[in-house]
Amino acid sequence: MKLYQNYSIYGYANSYILGNEDSGEALLIDPAEVTNAMIDQIEHNHYRLAAVLITHDHLHHVKGLKTLFRIYSPVVYASNTRLFDIPCRKVKDQEVFSEAGCSILAIAVPGHSQDSIVYKIDSFLFTGDVLHAGIIGKTTSVFNTEALVERIKDKLLGFPDDMIILPGHGPPSMIGTEKKHNLGFMQGYAKALHQSYDFFV
Repeated sequence: MKLYQNYSIYGYANSYILGNEDSGEALLIDPAEVTNAMIDQIEHNHYRLAAVLITHDHLHHVKGLKTLFRIYSPVVYASNTRLFDIPCRKVKDQEVFSEAGCSILAIAVPGHSQDSIVYKIDSFLFTGDVLHAGIIGKTTSVFNTEALVERIKDKLLGFPDDMIILPGHGPPSMIGTEKKHNLGFMQGYAKALHQSYDFFV
């Protein structure tokens, strides 16, 4: 497997291409925008773009979908049935499906958005805006933040410490690192949030 991380200035968002050398296929996670570099990664490796995985429908994670569909015809997996009038294959919590020769586990972790899905593929967790390096996703209230913390602990922190976190913003991390150092798991974190905490949207 080859992993390519692409950074978009629009929303300061990450997109990922996961290429399967054995099947000659690729997955694209959260197309914030479609760049020449992304197309080169697909074309130079002679990948067939089999599927797009959407972690949630915030614009700076899906804006590139319309451009992508002018070039390719992948299956789109999301919590939604349509995005930009593009039909999506709706995924459910704990659903396992296969694309590009990969077994993919969908994990619903609402809180930052109601449609937030984390995708587990091999040793990777594509977390969107649920979990970042050092912080958790922004929510609209103390209650929702506390609920999100509990969902993350229940659904994600049970994975091995060396599981790699690939978030929608910022650098990658690992489950073990976040257990020890993520601010979101500190006592009183939700109530201590300030309005200035608005970088991750």
